[in-house]
Amino acid sequence: MTFTLKGPVLEGTLVRLEPLGHQHAADLAVAAEEDRGTYDFTSVPRADEVGSHIDAHLATAATGRLAPYAQVSLATGRAVGATAYWEPRSWLTDDALDAVEVGFTWLARSTQGTGINAEAKLLLFRHAFEVWGVSRVDLKTDARNRRSRAAIERTGARFEGILRNWSRSWAPGEEGRLRDSAIYSITAAEWPGCRERLEDRVRSAAVPSAAVPPAAVPSALTPRP
Repeated sequence: MTFTLKGPVLEGTLVRLEPLGHQHAADLAVAAEEDRGTYDFTSVPRADEVGSHIDAHLATAATGRLAPYAQVSLATGRAVGATAYWEPRSWLTDDALDAVEVGFTWLARSTQGTGINAEAKLLLFRHAFEVWGVSRVDLKTDARNRRSRAAIERTGARFEGILRNWSRSWAPGEEGRLRDSAIYSITAAEWPGCRERLEDRVRSAAVPSAAVPPAAVPSALTPRP
């Protein structure tokens, strides 16, 4: 028996991760076109490509190697991005999962920095470590993608190195070329510390701005650290 990836619905306080389907297509088409300036190194479909993009993900999911999700904002009820479990690896026994990758992640520009990404990672990592019992979760991104690398590092994942000519480049004008990938990981021993870090970030993001005392809100003229 070989472990087959099947991702259940995962819900937090800011985001609900739902198995990706065509019911998310209209929302994702809007989200993908908000502001594409942050997608230079990331595979994000154009609005008219979302349907075929979902079809491709569902076809791969049918092989058991991918569990794609829509990221649904609980504040609006709309799908605002996507993410996935990917590349399951079973080394000790065929029916238990030892490692998995989290990838294919993107978010609408308006939801970046709102805590949704942090909570999505918390939900995915927690399920992988605490339900599936994996020994490691890894994440990869284009080695040139500073924004993505910084976001990964904020989860507490450790940088392991650069995989040269590792996968297809998604950068504009680099069709048919390969990219170097930066690889990061979290091990089971590191997970409790990473979980605490992510939980703190989610709690901070979930606090309404109205709850901040007026004196604590910096004015436009106040230098920020």
